[in-house]
Amino acid sequence: MNEYLKTNQNLWDKWTGIHVESEFYDVPGFKAGKCSLLDIEVTEMGDVKGKSLLHLQCHFGQDALSWSRRGATVTGVDFSTKAIAQANTLAKECNLDARFICCNLYDLPNHLDETFDIVFTSGGVLPWLPDLHEWAQLIGRYLKPGGIFYIREFHPVAYMLDDADDTKIPLFGYPYFKTGQPMKDTVEGSYADHDADIKADCYDWPVAMGEVVTELINAGLQIEFLHEFNYSQCQLLSYLKQGDDGMWRYNDLPGGLPLMFSIRAIKK
Repeated sequence: MNEYLKTNQNLWDKWTGIHVESEFYDVPGFKAGKCSLLDIEVTEMGDVKGKSLLHLQCHFGQDALSWSRRGATVTGVDFSTKAIAQANTLAKECNLDARFICCNLYDLPNHLDETFDIVFTSGGVLPWLPDLHEWAQLIGRYLKPGGIFYIREFHPVAYMLDDADDTKIPLFGYPYFKTGQPMKDTVEGSYADHDADIKADCYDWPVAMGEVVTELINAGLQIEFLHEFNYSQCQLLSYLKQGDDGMWRYNDLPGGLPLMFSIRAIKK
């Protein structure tokens, strides 16, 4: 891994222990049988029973194991050693059969040589990837002919918006298109626990919707749909308000803001 990915790996290693203990991830609820997947993910993916599923950037495995509970044969991949260790522990404690691989996403061909019915990824993964072309090529490589790729991700527009504590209205603070260099940030706390005692550097990269779609097409996938949503499952920005359904929205603009999207595609 280059220095950027190593720095990010260090952050995610530190975040893992915080996330496992956080209310955000609700590990006790998960162990009791709660599904960590969003309703839209379950609905849009469809039945996974008896299918092989590869989850890229799986963190400590809750979503991967939720698919296992639904009958899929699951392989999860993440570059954080702490996250993969927790994923294996969680699988054992929940008596779920799943395989987890610890490696940098771009090194996966050195660790895995098979194909899958489904490749899945979701929730805040794309900005951590410096090369979406290679990402899409890996998806195409690991899908069987006729296999499904599904992603539910935060919207590129949402990633552009500033979230300073004194910001009450949406303001653009981050680029939409790649600039040649990653954006460096110093993180205090975590998205799952803002008060966590942690401070660490990280790097991320802008995400453009056109690049995501085009790279998937270039990798041999046929787009079935691209859906956009005016809500998020977490408070991405300080000025979002939570509704009765638990989702977070910007209510001061008719129709709201684009906060998440999903894509389902089939390998030709």
